[in-house]
Amino acid sequence: MKSGVNRAFLDSPWARVAALGCFVLCAAALVYLHRDDLFPGAPETSAAADDAFARCMADSTAKIDAMRKEGAIGSDQARLFRLRAEARCRAQSGGSVPAPRPPPPGQ
Repeated sequence: MKSGVNRAFLDSPWARVAALGCFVLCAAALVYLHRDDLFPGAPETSAAADDAFARCMADSTAKIDAMRKEGAIGSDQARLFRLRAEARCRAQSGGSVPAPRPPPPGQ
């Protein structure tokens, strides 16, 4: 009887090394393809858009607060003006967040 000298290639240690190499390459490809999901970096929004939004909101809020202190508007109107100012500033700075809904009438 023959001993196990003439084994098939798939039963050899070299086949196992090749399979391990394929597994490592596939895992590396998956990590590379999903690198943004696995290692989130800086947010995708640009800093210039955030700065423009922040400047617009600060200016609008200061004007609304000044009108409130003068007694030209009430607290409900000030809240509504802030919501509208936020929507306007987001639209001007290119924000993708939809405008907030106004409060229901009578509140």
